[in-house]
Amino acid sequence: MAAQAQQFQQKVDYFIAQIDKELSRYPALQKFEQTVPIPKAYAALGAFGIFTLFVFFNIAAGFLTNLLGFFIPAYFSLKALESPQPQDDVQWLTYWVVFGMFTFLETFSPIVLYYVPWYYTIKTLAIVWLMLPQTQGAKMVYSKVIRPAFLTTQKTVHQANASTPAAPAAPAETH
Repeated sequence: MAAQAQQFQQKVDYFIAQIDKELSRYPALQKFEQTVPIPKAYAALGAFGIFTLFVFFNIAAGFLTNLLGFFIPAYFSLKALESPQPQDDVQWLTYWVVFGMFTFLETFSPIVLYYVPWYYTIKTLAIVWLMLPQTQGAKMVYSKVIRPAFLTTQKTVHQANASTPAAPAAPAETH
């Protein structure tokens, strides 16, 4: 039993070390750790835990999910604009198209909020899935749902514009 507890403790220590290593890439978190006597990995895990509890128990969940869906992608979008690689620009532009579409659709469906239990928990998981470069969720939703709908609509609009007669030109004013 003691060996299992020690093995578990080693796994936890390794996990925290990995989080600390990842967070060390951000100078603001380095400064935070120097200012506050709390290791940045513990602070991040604590913030994650509080965020999760608030969303799960629907305490300011709408605000928190939109905060998550906006600020982290906004930061990485700005970084992508400053980088020379176009791949990250495509990742974040696609994310914003998908996030904007879902945010727009959400305004028309307050009934969904009432009838779907843990709506904001599901939305939070969906936002994380959409934004993570490892999952490519935004690209998948765009290519499977939004792009086909857009191409169909675009074709219809072009056909409607082509069949609409041009309005007669207004006579030129003379002075």
